[in-house]
Amino acid sequence: MSKLLKLFMTILAVAVFAFFAVSANADISEPGSESDPIVTKSYVDKVLYNLKQYVDSKSGGSSASFEIVYMEQGRLLIGDKGTEIILRSGIASVVDSGTGGLADVTAGKDITNGEKVSQNHLLIVPRDDGRGVKAETNNVVLLVKGGYTIQ
Repeated sequence: MSKLLKLFMTILAVAVFAFFAVSANADISEPGSESDPIVTKSYVDKVLYNLKQYVDSKSGGSSASFEIVYMEQGRLLIGDKGTEIILRSGIASVVDSGTGGLADVTAGKDITNGEKVSQNHLLIVPRDDGRGVKAETNNVVLLVKGGYTIQ
């Protein structure tokens, strides 16, 4: 064998020995001990449920999914900051706060007081200052994600 191959084999042998020597001295906890406890499925389920509740509470609104809202003519839906609104049927117009309207994400523009809402456009309420939509006809159907009040 060549000197280079012998040197390589020696280095490899030392590396393998060092690895196993360090691993043998590692502080491995006994399964079920205080430092490595065994947990039950019910405990894991409880922790995951609590984590899900926490995440859902931080999702910014009353629900993490869209809710169907039916409105009669003249009623107002006032959204909380971050509320998403989609007009599915009927005619509705924007109610703004005087400092701005709703963000029409679909059209890429701001729509202001009295403007008609386009069906199937995603609207976002940017602030908690009285912005929302007004039902101009009976049987207005909206999809709403987030907090809101009906007036």
